[in-house]
Amino acid sequence: MTAVLVRGLREQIVHRLRNDILAGRLADGERLTENGLAERYGVSRGPVREALVQLFQEGMLVRNHKVGFKVAAAAPDSVRQLVIPLRRTIETYALRVCHASLTPQDFQRWDEILHRMRFACEQRDFAATAECDIALHRSIVERACQPDVLAIWNTMVARIRRHFRANHERYQDPMAIYQEHRTMIDKFRSGNINTAVKALEKNIS
Repeated sequence: MTAVLVRGLREQIVHRLRNDILAGRLADGERLTENGLAERYGVSRGPVREALVQLFQEGMLVRNHKVGFKVAAAAPDSVRQLVIPLRRTIETYALRVCHASLTPQDFQRWDEILHRMRFACEQRDFAATAECDIALHRSIVERACQPDVLAIWNTMVARIRRHFRANHERYQDPMAIYQEHRTMIDKFRSGNINTAVKALEKNIS
């Protein structure tokens, strides 16, 4: 039982730390210490240490033996043009794998993310909007239950994380961001895989 609890806590810290990086609450090049993060998240150093190693493996962090872990720099905007087609390939693959087995629980999870996204858009909180955007798309890849595919996706998105927020800030009406994602999930609900895939492809830009 103890091992399960520890593993669950590690996953929670990974999730919170990853989101803090993706949303820009932790800046490029910022040094991360076990003590500082343990205090930030109100946990012991053990799960923090494990979370740092996992995010280093995902490419979100870099490690220097003298200074420890730092937040990896985001890739230049030019890389985005390379990554977007790869994202479409990975995410539509994941959707095709899982679409036939989607459950009410899956749609409940997406509705919860959309609820947070709507609130963030209403507040013009672009960091939180980006966090919800990434969480929604990650959940699609996670649902395919293929860890290698998820690891590739995490690494790519970690490097273009600034693109999400910059893209959202271009919207005159942020509620359009919410509506686009709401429409996408509604297409998933239609039960037609081709309709769902086209909606997902359209959303990735």
